[in-house]
Amino acid sequence: MSELGLTLIRSRDNPRFKLLRQLAGSTRERRKAGLALLDGAHLIAAYRASGGVPQQLILSESGMSTAEIAQLAAGVSAQGVLILTDALFNDIAQVVTPTGIIALIRTPEPGPLPAAIESCVMLENIQDAGNLGSILRSTAAAGISIVLLSRGCAFPWSPKVLRAGMGAHFSLDIFDNADLAMIMPRLSGRVICASGHAPKSLYQADLRGPLAWVFGNEGAGVSAGISAAATEQLRIPMAGKTESLNVAAAAAICLFEQLRQKG
Repeated sequence: MSELGLTLIRSRDNPRFKLLRQLAGSTRERRKAGLALLDGAHLIAAYRASGGVPQQLILSESGMSTAEIAQLAAGVSAQGVLILTDALFNDIAQVVTPTGIIALIRTPEPGPLPAAIESCVMLENIQDAGNLGSILRSTAAAGISIVLLSRGCAFPWSPKVLRAGMGAHFSLDIFDNADLAMIMPRLSGRVICASGHAPKSLYQADLRGPLAWVFGNEGAGVSAGISAAATEQLRIPMAGKTESLNVAAAAAICLFEQLRQKG
């Protein structure tokens, strides 16, 4: 380690390890510090490809020997790399099988919300982190860049949401804790709510042109107030006795039908 100018941390009492453990275990601490942890080479590579520079790379002792991790760490100063014993690294890892590399980053802040928003996805009280990450991934893949999250949504920069997003976060402007009702007047296009009880089918609608999608809570759906303010409500037709789809699946179907219609 000394030849590389790197220090191996072995003690749980080390202040840098204590900080990482706090951040790994608490959304409150991550929000307060404005920091996030990216677990795994894929997420870190996506972040760096977007122009992001990690504040620190945290490597496991065994992870240092893998070519992919060594490549990600190449060119980073010794001060920017922290080596933990495997036992300590596993203590802060957010996955069952630790990846060997975690990046500590400053949580990206979007610019000011535009005065007039043409296209976006609005999420109301999406509480499951996996669902939220999947929706963010579908949104980015469908070419929409603005996502508005109500105060009841899961924290978008939590480790599980980041893993499910697979790097989509870094191509989106994510506005957390948004007051959706207050933002509605800024939407210059149509506002469409996805609803399992809507009379009109998704496939009967013209989805060309600017529009905002609204997807609601896993159990309760979109609230009455937001639903009433929408231009249109659409349902996804389903065969058989299934009453509803997972919200992440429903969002993907809607967004890619819009993309298909745009040609």
